[in-house]
Amino acid sequence: MKKWISILMVLTLTFSVAACGSSNAAPVESEGTSQTQEGIEAEAEASVNEQTIYPVTLTDQLGREVTIEKEPETLVSGYYISTSLLLALGCKDRLIGVEAKAGSRAIYRLAAPQLIDLPSVGTAKEFDLEGCAALKPDLVIVPVRLKDSISALEELGLTVLAVNPEDQKLLTEATLLLGEATNTLPAANSLIRFQEEQLALLADALKDTEAPSVYLASNSSLLSAAGPEMYQNSLIANAGGSNAAAELTGDYWAEISYEQLLAWDPEYMILAADASYTVDSVTGDPNLAGCRAVKEGHVFQLPDAIESWDSPVPGSTLGNLWLASILHPQEYPEAQWKDAAATFYETFYGFTPDLENLYAEE
Repeated sequence: MKKWISILMVLTLTFSVAACGSSNAAPVESEGTSQTQEGIEAEAEASVNEQTIYPVTLTDQLGREVTIEKEPETLVSGYYISTSLLLALGCKDRLIGVEAKAGSRAIYRLAAPQLIDLPSVGTAKEFDLEGCAALKPDLVIVPVRLKDSISALEELGLTVLAVNPEDQKLLTEATLLLGEATNTLPAANSLIRFQEEQLALLADALKDTEAPSVYLASNSSLLSAAGPEMYQNSLIANAGGSNAAAELTGDYWAEISYEQLLAWDPEYMILAADASYTVDSVTGDPNLAGCRAVKEGHVFQLPDAIESWDSPVPGSTLGNLWLASILHPQEYPEAQWKDAAATFYETFYGFTPDLENLYAEE
């Protein structure tokens, strides 16, 4: 059954990408079928609804109305999440410029190694306006943090969309926004369906479980905690856990003390995928010898060999599944999330992931 689901998803996306190539394709007539005229018309209407008709005016995630005159053939992405989204939507051959440090992104090396050699347009802190303009892209996608640079980009004659995929809801909105902007709505909808279906299956598997307390630490320090207003909180909740740091406030990492961590005494400690410290350094820390997670051997790091699933990237759903297999291995075994991960990367990124080696070599 899992194999058939994988095949069906691949076929669905194949037809979707084919449909994205042109919004002016003529309808195909077929003889000798038993399909009713009503069914044909319904399918045609659904197909049209998933095609972008240009010019199109979209509202980006800054609330700006942006008109795109024609289907963009060349794209610049100044943000790794939007770049990853564009790969998932089948737009890798349209990208002509990306954010800085593309070579450090394993997902690019695996899915589209040509991106590593593309011109860099800098970072959200130091965006290269002139370098971006010199590429003459049909469409530029930037994070909302670059809002002060958008007017300058527009004065240089560029069409700009701002995205803010900082939680699951905003990621879904960004997916649909870029899908419509690039005429890849079928792929965008397939991606969203995959995410929703996997989370629904997970919720059903965990419906009768108790939620263990989970402490999720940042990439910079074990004593830097994710509170309830952060994306990482939803990762814990979806995986069937309760956030040990739920009393914190604010939407950014909060610095805490050993005393606070020991007072919470979480059942599990989860380190960020790109943590600068290790599981061994945590379990060997004498300050944590009395912590329940350490005593019970429940200290883990999120996988990092492909991408950071604890950030709101398209593959972030897999972080929920992986964590569920750690917290509830009986109800959601490891094999189940690995099947989902293989289907996801084969379908949306075109490569088969190595799921036996989940951590990047130093």
